[in-house]
Amino acid sequence: MADSEDAPPAVHRRPPRPARGAAAAQGFAAALRRRLRSGAAVAARASFAADSGDESGPGEPSSSRRRDNSGGASSAAGGRAGAGDFSAFTFRAAAPVHRKAKESPLSSDAIFKQSHAGLFNLCIVVLVAVNSRLIIENLMKYGLLIRSGFWFNATSLRDWPLLMCCLSLPIFPLGAFAVEKLAFNNLISDPATTCFHILFTTFEIVYPVLVILKCDSAVLSGFVLMFIACIVWLKLVSFAHTNHDIRKLITSGKKVDNELTAAGIDNLQAPTLGSLTYFMMAPTLCYQPSYPRTPYVRKGWLVRQVILYLIFTGLQGFIIEQYINPIVVNSQHPLMGGLLNAVETVLKLSLPNVYLWLCMFYCLFHLLNILAEILRFGDREFYKDWWNAKTIDEYWRKWNMPVHKWIVRHIYFPCMRNGISKEVAVFISFFVSAVLHELCVAVPCHILKFWAFLGIMLQIPLIILTSYLKNKFSDTMVGNMIFWFFFCIYGQPMCVLLYYHDVMNRTEKAK
Repeated sequence: MADSEDAPPAVHRRPPRPARGAAAAQGFAAALRRRLRSGAAVAARASFAADSGDESGPGEPSSSRRRDNSGGASSAAGGRAGAGDFSAFTFRAAAPVHRKAKESPLSSDAIFKQSHAGLFNLCIVVLVAVNSRLIIENLMKYGLLIRSGFWFNATSLRDWPLLMCCLSLPIFPLGAFAVEKLAFNNLISDPATTCFHILFTTFEIVYPVLVILKCDSAVLSGFVLMFIACIVWLKLVSFAHTNHDIRKLITSGKKVDNELTAAGIDNLQAPTLGSLTYFMMAPTLCYQPSYPRTPYVRKGWLVRQVILYLIFTGLQGFIIEQYINPIVVNSQHPLMGGLLNAVETVLKLSLPNVYLWLCMFYCLFHLLNILAEILRFGDREFYKDWWNAKTIDEYWRKWNMPVHKWIVRHIYFPCMRNGISKEVAVFISFFVSAVLHELCVAVPCHILKFWAFLGIMLQIPLIILTSYLKNKFSDTMVGNMIFWFFFCIYGQPMCVLLYYHDVMNRTEKAK
């Protein structure tokens, strides 16, 4: 202890003084380490990483930043002192810039992993610019073609037989209801009930056809009547088929399904006049004794939808009169003119046709929503995202859910239950749809060219093609492009031209 007390203080014990150059190097290294931990250095590394596309700077991997949490407070303090001084952290030329393999944003492997909001905005701007030019050009060339007599005029009075036919169509649902009441009371046999329903459904579709063919009516009036007649026909078939199954369950004691849910048991009821009336008015083609209902009618929402429906209906008239009619009138028959001329006309007609189709889709299904709101009809899944369809089959399953549900319920599954193969059941479903489309178009036009029928039936090879492409290239959108091309760019404009020129030829021959 004495020796230690006599010893000089430790502060006077100096280590050997290093050489001048070594001291300078150590001081520079310490200062550089402090600068590397400073906020300016962190900002510089983040800026370099953002510019180079890396998650972390080249001088410091992300793991080292996680290990530097203990000195975070002191680093932040030092960063404030040297903030904005980019020279605090300089990158050497030897620092690696290319650190890992990366794909280009628009390459086939990475294109669907990127956001395309900017390109979408560009498409919107280009569409607005191009269509604004077309609108101005059309107005300068033709002027305003909309006339007050577009919807109704003096010649519309000649279509009164079609109106009377439309008003008399409820006779057939009442006849079907009377037949079902007799069948449920065991007053007529099951085969006789089926024969009566066949007679009612056949007369219901033949009666409007005869009225339209006998009268020199406008095409639009005839189309509206045939459209309503086809809807009533589909509802009558569903009414007869559903009640046939109900009778088998509650009258004959036969069990169709292995298990029935509570909702299914509640729907095993004989038809009433109220249930039939609601079904004929409801926006559905599939009959059942009761439907899910909403608690009340939203009056404000209903008024807004009616206003939107009127706006888009007027927009349809504007597109038809201002754009489609001039193109069609100045065109030639696509099967009689030159190939290039036909292609040019179809492409010119495709743009207004796409807009018209989208407006018709919006109006049709908004009309169903308006009707559903008035009747408090609960199930309003009238369509799905058909615009994303990668196969033609997917489009038909999504675009018109009421018709799809009717076909699946009353054609496809009954065929499968009777031992018919899936391919034949699909063919029969498309055949029925094609016949109804041909009736709705050919009868009002007073011609039978089978263009609408072929347009539906030719969807079957397209289903095979697009399904093959979807299975072979799982993430491709080629099937979606094929759908848009054949459906809106080529198919519908071609049908419009064919039917227009055939109607004009028939009218000229009649004169």
